Amino acid sequence: MNADYIIVGAGSAGCAVAYRLSEAGHSVCVLEFGGTDAGPLIQMPGALSYPMNMKTYDWGYWSEPEPHLGGRKLACPRGKVIGGSSSINGMVYVRGHARDFDTWSDMGATGWSYADVLPYYQRMETWDPAGHGGDPDWRGVDGPLHVTRGKRDNPLVTAFVEAGRQAGYQVSSDYNGQQQEGFSPMEQTTYKGQRWSAANAYLKPALRGNNCTVVRGLARKVIIKDGRAIGVEYEAGGKIGRLMAHKEVILAASSINSPKLLLLSGVGPAKELAQHGIDVVADRPGVGKNLQDHLELYIQMAASQPVSLYKYWNLFGKAWVGLQWLLAKQGPGASNQFESAAFIRSRAGVDYPDIQYHFLPIAVRYDGKAAAEGHGFQAHVGPMRSPSRGEVTLRSADPNDTPKIVFNYMAHEKDWEDFRQCIRLTREIFAQDAFKPYVKHEIQPGAAVQSDEELNAFISEHVESAYHPCGTCKMGRADDPMSVVDPEGNVIGVSHLRVVDSSIFPQITNGNLNGPSIMAGEKMSDHILGRDPLPRSNKEPWIHPNWETAQR
Repeated sequence: MNADYIIVGAGSAGCAVAYRLSEAGHSVCVLEFGGTDAGPLIQMPGALSYPMNMKTYDWGYWSEPEPHLGGRKLACPRGKVIGGSSSINGMVYVRGHARDFDTWSDMGATGWSYADVLPYYQRMETWDPAGHGGDPDWRGVDGPLHVTRGKRDNPLVTAFVEAGRQAGYQVSSDYNGQQQEGFSPMEQTTYKGQRWSAANAYLKPALRGNNCTVVRGLARKVIIKDGRAIGVEYEAGGKIGRLMAHKEVILAASSINSPKLLLLSGVGPAKELAQHGIDVVADRPGVGKNLQDHLELYIQMAASQPVSLYKYWNLFGKAWVGLQWLLAKQGPGASNQFESAAFIRSRAGVDYPDIQYHFLPIAVRYDGKAAAEGHGFQAHVGPMRSPSRGEVTLRSADPNDTPKIVFNYMAHEKDWEDFRQCIRLTREIFAQDAFKPYVKHEIQPGAAVQSDEELNAFISEHVESAYHPCGTCKMGRADDPMSVVDPEGNVIGVSHLRVVDSSIFPQITNGNLNGPSIMAGEKMSDHILGRDPLPRSNKEPWIHPNWETAQR
């Protein structure tokens, strides 16, 4: 099959690129290994823990034994379905902080400063200020991606924001607007009570035209001839096929699978490729390196009143929630239940937030297992900018083999200091008057866990990935040996080949990565089409005036 553009991966960025290229009149073929996203387990926001733990929808990746976490292997779910990880994620919508993108620009990703990317966030969003409050001058109103807020009718959800205010932190009406720092309502990619994935927002509208198609199959390698990408070799039903590109091949296969595919295609560190008998097309030592992620802890409290979502944590309750959603797209199933958030600074001298909170009005693991001690609530908390870096490498030259993933989590003393600070700041928040009517006792870590050594032991055993891997095909200057793509997504050393997903991020952004991944696809689509970028914004983000001397 031939098309102008072959896109590998129907995930967050790939769907956005497919939509924009087909909208411009080009023929587009999207190669996706996963299948349909139909059915309530994906489309019901409240069921978010299910698809992430199903082989049908998840690649099921795990890290290698992590050297600084006692050899623990951590889960690394990636979407294996139309919509990619946007079809199995927690639906939390965070743009990232303005300084994140200015840092990208400083690191060599010219044209990706906050002034450059804000117009793309506005282009991609449909956000209703009348229904949700917030910061209308900073938001988009007619884009494909619907962004909403939950009802916030559980008293624990509002208590979290009030506790933050009582502890002396800022309160922000819109962390995706001018001021990220502070406590605020949390936003989600849902629409009319349904998950609004990149597939629903972008790919399905593109497929309704006559120039965008999806082909099911496993990408084996990019076909490169005389230094130019001309197509993709794939496997489906035990047979090998080829998709040929008139114009370009575009990788959007995730921060795990995009570097894997480059390596299988001969683009990567020459020594590593030689170990697997792969001919070197372009010696790019940065392919698969610079792997970053967010880790988090669940600080759990037992509730003294039956106000949490635990009342639905039984067969009848789950059936009732499911029925309300199936009949009217309403009830608890219509929200991801992450309805309050916070972004704070860990200490004075940090100029923008480096800690994120998700608040959840139930004490439960992210995978939906082990509801703790009945009624309770929890804060997911973790540092945003760990100095630790890992890598994705090949296990073998067989495309069917899973890649080797080593995050190298907690490799620096700063990681441990930051997490201890996260725990202590969270305890202070939960000790405020706003929570007095609801707190029974601390479930985990447990009030007895206080010393640095005790906290370190808890961190080592309980820290989990927030599922935000990125950075493995770093975007930067062409003369930077660790850069994999230039600021327009072109793979350095191979023509007519781009990478457009979260693997290009030079540094991880503040918060969840679905929003920045879609934005990257939106912006890269203009580069692919040869269009002038959207005009830069002159809006100035809010930075705490006393950041040099005050933590809050």
